[in-house]
Amino acid sequence: MLFSSVPFICLFFPLFFLLYYLIRPLRAKNVLLLVFSLVFYSWGRIIYLPLILAASLIGWLGGLMIGRCQKASRRGGEIASLVVSLALLLGMLGVFKYAGFFVENVNSLTGASLPVPQIELPIGISFYTFQILSYVVDVYRREVPAQKNLGIVMVYLCAFPQLIAGPVVRYQTVEAELTERSVSLDDVYDGLRRFIIGLGKKVLIANTMAVAADGIFSFDPAACGLVASWIGALAYTMQIYFDFSGYSDMAIGMGRMMGFHYLENFDHPYTAVSVTDFWRRWHISMSSFFRDYVYIPLGGNRVSKPRWIFNIAVVWMLTGLWHGAAWNFVLWGVYYGVLLVLEKLLWGKAIAKIPVLRRVYTLLIVVVGWVIFRSESLGGIGRMLYAMAGGYGLGQGSLTYVMILERAGVGGVFVIAFAAAILLSAGLGRTLGRWVREAAPKPRAAAEAVGCVLSLAVLVLSVASIASGSYNPFIYFQF
Repeated sequence: MLFSSVPFICLFFPLFFLLYYLIRPLRAKNVLLLVFSLVFYSWGRIIYLPLILAASLIGWLGGLMIGRCQKASRRGGEIASLVVSLALLLGMLGVFKYAGFFVENVNSLTGASLPVPQIELPIGISFYTFQILSYVVDVYRREVPAQKNLGIVMVYLCAFPQLIAGPVVRYQTVEAELTERSVSLDDVYDGLRRFIIGLGKKVLIANTMAVAADGIFSFDPAACGLVASWIGALAYTMQIYFDFSGYSDMAIGMGRMMGFHYLENFDHPYTAVSVTDFWRRWHISMSSFFRDYVYIPLGGNRVSKPRWIFNIAVVWMLTGLWHGAAWNFVLWGVYYGVLLVLEKLLWGKAIAKIPVLRRVYTLLIVVVGWVIFRSESLGGIGRMLYAMAGGYGLGQGSLTYVMILERAGVGGVFVIAFAAAILLSAGLGRTLGRWVREAAPKPRAAAEAVGCVLSLAVLVLSVASIASGSYNPFIYFQF
């Protein structure tokens, strides 16, 4: 079930929060949240419900065993419990996400004819696996105590706002709120506003960008030529940001309406001034996961230069593979790993001294990166980048680039949505929010009233778009 769907907006969301606010005991609220979350996850394919239940059980038992071994000073048992828990969780992820990819490549390299497993990727498995992994490791590190109540662990892992697309919520972030939380009117107001903002970003901007991006990427790059290929690349650049950050906004907003305070997952990444800065701002929960659970344990940057390069290579190879079992994702990870190393060792300091150039440089790298990420084959990547470099001129073949843009849905609505995307990604919303917070009482009240009217307008337009059956993909479902 998508957040941006009629069943969720018109049935699931209002029914859940009506019951949530009517119920008083926190334990009952947690039961309600768990039941609705399991229904939410089962909505599309109930067959995969046992997977998330198994992940919860493995994480809970692993944490308990580690905690008991720590109390008994049994270091060997502690390590064994950690290893078994990680092996089971990563093994489950590996089978469902990478088995087919692995067999295909073995067949390609060896000439064998092994049967390729046709396993449908369970929704959200990458996110909830990483989330429960972080809990087990944090218990091992003694950063959080082992949770004895299986129900609490299940609520932590299965809560529907962050279940299928993050953010990857650390247990220590919500540990206290799982057993003791309250919701004020300000929480409901701020959370609802945040949800509506995210819904608008997803439905009104990301979906509009998706029509153009998917349309242009479906054409032969040689036919697209310079203009259409760049429009397609920029449309996808905006689509993936507003799609994913919009979903994160909705998750954070609904969490706030329940009394949870999830951490921010995006910080205007397209205003970054370097590749390093971009990855501090983009998908923060994933970046911090790889930093804290892979990069730092490997030694981080407190090692020799060759070992540091190795650490970067491992992290970005895993980051690419996490996004999908395909070579374009691996190449995307290698691309960023190489650039981060080169930026650190060669041109980073020089670029930092030139304000305009450093922003253009970062955006160019990001756009090229999204072309690698979006393309369905390595050959397609090369052809698309060649078209963007002007190699095919304005396009070759029977279709002119004007015809291609028309067929891809690039028209007035696209232009309006793209202009809004540029302004919002550049931080206009943040600037207006700061102005409202700093305004005097009366102007602030007026600004808040305007904000409410705008939020209502965004909600109405978003629901109307959803109800009309407009194109409504969600990129991160495949991860």
